Amino acid sequence: MKQFIVTIIVGLGLISCNEYKAEEVAIDSTINNIDMDTITLGAGCFWCVEAIFQDIKGVESVVSGYAGGNIKNPSYKEVCAGTTGHAEVCQLTYDPEVVSLGKILEVFWQTHDPTTLNRQGADVGTQYRSAIFYHTEAQKETATDLFNKLDDAGAFVNPIVTEITEFTDFYPAEDYHQDYFDINGTQPYCRAVISPKVEKFKKTFSEILK
Repeated sequence: MKQFIVTIIVGLGLISCNEYKAEEVAIDSTINNIDMDTITLGAGCFWCVEAIFQDIKGVESVVSGYAGGNIKNPSYKEVCAGTTGHAEVCQLTYDPEVVSLGKILEVFWQTHDPTTLNRQGADVGTQYRSAIFYHTEAQKETATDLFNKLDDAGAFVNPIVTEITEFTDFYPAEDYHQDYFDINGTQPYCRAVISPKVEKFKKTFSEILK
């Protein structure tokens, strides 16, 4: 078992943004006639998650959004209030012939702290929970198996609290959240929180970078 290293980065808190209405969209599972898979992951602020997974070979799209809640078309403001049940997530469309779900989940568990309940650094609330929303039974089996192996091996000092839940709905976040780090890399939150996390990821997983 490869040693897993946990880095807990203290965030500065999300910057307040204007409210927009998010529309539910379907992600095309076929790109250029290649069979693609989709997985939806929550690991704290979706700006951080998006910035990491966009750099992985075989990942064709990363869309920031909301999943696991109890209302339709939630806004960022509503989700941040912690009353809708949604988590900030990124929905990944990827080519399993290039990058396996196992590798994606290895990156997932190594690039956030999956042992803190409803919290990543200074971002606190159920919207920042560690979560895997599986789209197929095969994904559920893979995620559950890896979860158990990591916990049994004591990969982290504390028990993993990642939620493994069947996918139901996904609502893309407002346009200004998409490609956030690429567009706003000099913004204070990006420089202090996202940039160090991305650099650490690139050093650890250099063999799978685009």
